[in-house]
Amino acid sequence: MIENISELYGRHIDEKLVSDSLVQRSTVQKYTPIKIEHNHIYCKRCGQITKYIDAKMPNDNYYCPICINLGRITLNSPLCYVKEPNDFNIKNPVLTWHGKLTKEQDACSKDIIKVFNSSEKHLLWAVTGAGKTEMLFFGIEDALKQQKRICIASPRVDVCVELYPRIKEAFANTSMILLHGRSEVKYQYCQLTICTTHQLLRFYKAFDVLIIDEVDSFPFVDNAALYFAANNAVKEQGATLYLTATPSEELMKQIKRKKIGVSYLPIRFHRHLLPQIKNRHVKEWRGQLTKNKLPASLIRNIKDKINKQQRFLLFVPRVADLKPVSEILSKTFDNSLWRTVHSSDEKRMEKVSQMRNEELLFLITTTILERGVTFPGIDVLILGADDDVFSASSLVQIAGRVGRKKDRPYGDVSFYSSVHTNNIKKAIKQIKYMNRLAKKLK
Repeated sequence: MIENISELYGRHIDEKLVSDSLVQRSTVQKYTPIKIEHNHIYCKRCGQITKYIDAKMPNDNYYCPICINLGRITLNSPLCYVKEPNDFNIKNPVLTWHGKLTKEQDACSKDIIKVFNSSEKHLLWAVTGAGKTEMLFFGIEDALKQQKRICIASPRVDVCVELYPRIKEAFANTSMILLHGRSEVKYQYCQLTICTTHQLLRFYKAFDVLIIDEVDSFPFVDNAALYFAANNAVKEQGATLYLTATPSEELMKQIKRKKIGVSYLPIRFHRHLLPQIKNRHVKEWRGQLTKNKLPASLIRNIKDKINKQQRFLLFVPRVADLKPVSEILSKTFDNSLWRTVHSSDEKRMEKVSQMRNEELLFLITTTILERGVTFPGIDVLILGADDDVFSASSLVQIAGRVGRKKDRPYGDVSFYSSVHTNNIKKAIKQIKYMNRLAKKLK
């Protein structure tokens, strides 16, 4: 039961979860979240339309099945919210990061400050490893000093978990919270929120500044409910900043139509080029896997890395591929060197932490680790890079895990495929294009 009004600021809460004393206050706003239109119901929390026959409950009541994972809302259960006061205790120094930006990063940083102050929609398009997080710092500092409330959201839990300590260190004197589906942290009203994009469905006109990292990533990309949630979570005079290294076609269309602005940075912070993709042709890799075999060239590459104690990620297309690949490798190598991980893995966070702490030599993973996570000095291998699950942007993001640190700006990016698909060709072409632009800045 919520009894503290600050727990309602800018949030959607079922009336049943709010104490009677709060509901009676004039500051608490209530509204019916379900609207019936012809043969459909419209949900005001996620903005989606459902056939009423699929959403009908007893006693002429209706619910939204699309956002039910955040708690069921119905025609007879009003949502409550309280407009936020933006009354924060600003402690100096606001920015506790003491690093320096490159000339190119500084130019993008100034664009970000302008965007936040002019309440614009803008895209920061920067190659993987360009230092997007650091480029945010001065814009966030300026907004915090103005008593603005900020949210940094990402589609992936792993990205949020990795981002939170970095933001916490950079703004050590600012109240902040990390929210995601696996978090057991109780909600608190804070000036800076870091959360998954699904959590945005819980907010209503709450943020002066919304930053969405990896905006082209699943499950945010092409998800109408999450786009609605993002727009709904920002105040009418708020600013929205999108971050990505691989913009979607929809974002590119918006840029061309001048609906959003764009800042572009084609070079990494250490000023080295992106590692090139090596596409290695293997005969019928899927057929080999079915027969409990792996391509000989892949085995040799893995053996070489194990002998050299070179850490790496081995990507496979499907969750069902993890176990057979691991079992085949166990016949030749010490299976204590690795773990398998996927999105529904209950020990996912633990395994990623083990890899980050260098307790494991490598992970066998699905695309869940394609972006937003950094393991210093790693290589990447993809078995089945020709599978449809690997889009061109996904392949570029995976390649971008390599060479991110100044002390090892290079590394091995090896794709193993039976067909040289268009997505592989596009990924190779995109990295070459980025590197041509980067050379002009060197």
